[in-house]
Amino acid sequence: MKLLSYLKKRNGITSEAFKEYYETNHIPLILSLAPSPIVYKRHYLIRGDAFNIQEDEIDFDVVTEMGWEDRDAFQAWMTAVMSDERVSIDEAQFLDRARTRAVLIDDRVTAG
Repeated sequence: MKLLSYLKKRNGITSEAFKEYYETNHIPLILSLAPSPIVYKRHYLIRGDAFNIQEDEIDFDVVTEMGWEDRDAFQAWMTAVMSDERVSIDEAQFLDRARTRAVLIDDRVTAG
C-alpha cells in the first residue's frame, strides 16, 4: 500500500526553509503520533534544472512517498495521524494546504 502526496510550500517561505522545517519539525511530529511507515521518503523538486520539462507548470515542491504493509496498516496510521489537530496546525507553518494532493498507487518495479 503506497501513497504519494504532492505538497506545495506556502507563500513567503524559501525552498530551503521549507525543506528544513519539513525535515526537522514536521517529520518528528508525525513520527511521535504513529510508528513510521515502512517507506517514508521526501522527493524535493530541484527548481531551475535544465532537465525539468515545463517547470513553470509544476505546482508542487515535494512528493512524499509513504508505504505500509497493507490497507489496514495504512488506515490505522491515517487515523492516528490525521485525527490529531497538531498536524494541521503544523502544516500551516510551511505548506499551502489547499494545494495538497494525495493518491494511492500500485507500484511496478523493474530492476536491472
